[in-house]
Amino acid sequence: MLVSTPQPPVRGARFPGRYIQGQGAIARLGNEAGQYGRRATVLLDNGVFDLLREQVDAAFAGSAEPEIVRHAGECSEKSIAALVASARAFGAEVIVGAGGGKALDTAKAAAHSLSLPIIVVPTIAASDAPCSALAVVYNDDGTVAYDLFLPSNPNLVLVDTALIAAAPARFLAAGIGDALATFYEADSCRQSGASNCMAMPGVSLAHEVARFCRDTIFENGVAALDECDARKPGEAFERVIEANILLSGIGFESGGVAAAHAIHHGLCELDDVHHHLHGEKVAIGVLAGLKLHGRDEEFEKIRRFCKSVRLPTRLADIGIAEATEEKLEIVARRACRAGEIIHNEPIAIDEKMVVRALAALI
Repeated sequence: MLVSTPQPPVRGARFPGRYIQGQGAIARLGNEAGQYGRRATVLLDNGVFDLLREQVDAAFAGSAEPEIVRHAGECSEKSIAALVASARAFGAEVIVGAGGGKALDTAKAAAHSLSLPIIVVPTIAASDAPCSALAVVYNDDGTVAYDLFLPSNPNLVLVDTALIAAAPARFLAAGIGDALATFYEADSCRQSGASNCMAMPGVSLAHEVARFCRDTIFENGVAALDECDARKPGEAFERVIEANILLSGIGFESGGVAAAHAIHHGLCELDDVHHHLHGEKVAIGVLAGLKLHGRDEEFEKIRRFCKSVRLPTRLADIGIAEATEEKLEIVARRACRAGEIIHNEPIAIDEKMVVRALAALI
């Protein structure tokens, strides 16, 4: 008599189409865009518009015709619609987003609306947004509206590390904070069996990438920041950029997300934190997540690491100077709402637990 055995779940992973990293890589942009079409709408982040306009024009010379658009600053439905209208009127055959995470997400969302290929050119390594099939859409007041899950990852992620080296080291540190969450959240999803961004558990490679991401920033984080300060990018700098952008991007999408980013979403409900970077708030989420699990030894280890790479370890470090019970409850309510990713943790989480975890960071 045959005995049936439980069938293992279908698992999966996702990746960007191509990834290119190195100093001076932006010079390849025109040739790369030309592989997708003769007309490219290029969304340039307002913060780097004047710095990059000439380089982008030079990169496109003789390759394709660019329409260069200045990003207003927010990834909102309004800014996405404006880019869609501009690209449609121009007759764009490919969309390029260059700058920080919100500019890149705006470009990705617009490309999806137009069913066009997307090239992403990050100018900071402050998050893992560049490689992902995800755009975080914000309300005009800076609060998170929703996550827009896209059907595919960027066709190309082009990382010019010379541009990233020119940015303040704070952005690199923030990217380390975002990358720090990758392993802890993916590991929670592995334990709980929670789904990744493809609505299925991640393959084993996803969790090994997340582990490699963590190990890379542990080994190279301090040296990479020193190289960035000195404007002398070396091997540690290149390794951390790869971890912040590529490894973290693959790890979070394919491994899954959980408490750290849910707490980040909750923190964004407070006006106090709006001048702080995504990865800085995520680092607080990682520490709070370790407190949720009562992992005090690991908490102390990660707190020391955060200090060594210039990441916040207290609520006051991200602008919450007066961490009242009311404010903590606002964060907890948003983090724990029905269907939120905090429920991917292998233990049941409620609002009171989140309030206690955040109170430990006052």
